[in-house]
Amino acid sequence: MKPYIDEVIGMAWSDKISFEEIKKKMGLNEKEVISIMRKNLKKSSFILWRKRVRGRLSKHRKRTRNKYEF
Repeated sequence: MKPYIDEVIGMAWSDKISFEEIKKKMGLNEKEVISIMRKNLKKSSFILWRKRVRGRLSKHRKRTRNKYEF
């Protein structure tokens, strides 16, 4: 894998890095990150990652901010 791809995958796996932060740093939107993950991970690893990310507010900065702002 290219170093660029490795970095995107590492950021996507991290629970502390939102898709918005990946967009700022790498210039990739959520759909592009998902596509990279699908192409470069084993099918079972991709499915596991999608299950983790799908319900996680921390991957979506806007959703997290709105939930906790008063």
